[in-house]
Amino acid sequence: MPRLVFDIETSAVGLETFDEAQQEYLFREAERQPTEEDKARKRAEISQQFSLWPFTAQVVCIAMINADSGKGQVLYQSDDYDEESLEAGEAPEDATGGAGIEFAPQVDEVELLTAFWDVAKRYDGIVTFNGRGFDVPFLYLRSALLNVPITRKDWLGYRYQTEPHCDLAEQFTFYSVSGRDGAARKFNLDFYCKAFGIPSPKAMGVTGADVATLLAEGRHREIAEYCLRDVAATVELHKVWEARLKGIK
Repeated sequence: MPRLVFDIETSAVGLETFDEAQQEYLFREAERQPTEEDKARKRAEISQQFSLWPFTAQVVCIAMINADSGKGQVLYQSDDYDEESLEAGEAPEDATGGAGIEFAPQVDEVELLTAFWDVAKRYDGIVTFNGRGFDVPFLYLRSALLNVPITRKDWLGYRYQTEPHCDLAEQFTFYSVSGRDGAARKFNLDFYCKAFGIPSPKAMGVTGADVATLLAEGRHREIAEYCLRDVAATVELHKVWEARLKGIK
C-alpha cells in the first residue's frame, strides 16, 4: 500500500489581517495581566503562537516523500516563482541523498494546497510525526478557509489504528499511555532521531522557529530544504517503527 510521508511549515499572517474585535479576542488574556510589562510579555507570547493556529497562520511549505520509492516533491510559496521555477531541481545531498526529489515553487497558498491535495488523492495511507495533532487539522482548516477542495477526508478517523494515518508521535508514545512524564512520554522528532542514530533534521542549524525570519528575508528555498529534512527523518523513523515496534498493543 503506497504511503505518503509529509510535513508542513507554517508562518503567522500579519496582525493587520484581523479587525479590531478579532485582535481584542486574540490578546484578551494579555489585557488581563496586572502590569503593562506583564501585558507586553503576554502579547509577545501569544504572538509567537500565531504560527500554530490555522486561523492566524498560513501554510508556506509542504514536503512529501513516497515511503516506498523514496521519490518526492517539495511545494513551497515563493515571491520569485518564475526565477525559482527555472532553478527547481533535485534535493541537495544533505537532505535525502539527492534521489528523485523535485522542488516546486508555488505562487501562493491556494496553489500550494491545491497541488498537495492532487498528490494526496493518489495515496492509500500517510505517515506523519504529530500529524494528527497539527499538520492534518491545519491543512483541513486552511483548505476550508481558502475553499480548496480536500481530496482525503479520512485522516482524522479512528485514533487507535495506523491505517490510513500512521502518526509516529502517537506510536512512539503508545497513544500517550504514560502521560506527559512517564516512560513513554513524548519527545520531539530531533530527539527521537538522535536516539535511534538517524541524522537530525536540525543538523544544518535551521529549526521551525526560523521559518518566519527566513520567509521575511525571502529565503524560501531554505525553508523548503529544512522541511524536506524533517520528512526524510520521518521516513527513517518510520522504518525503525516498522522493524521494531509495529504490532505492539
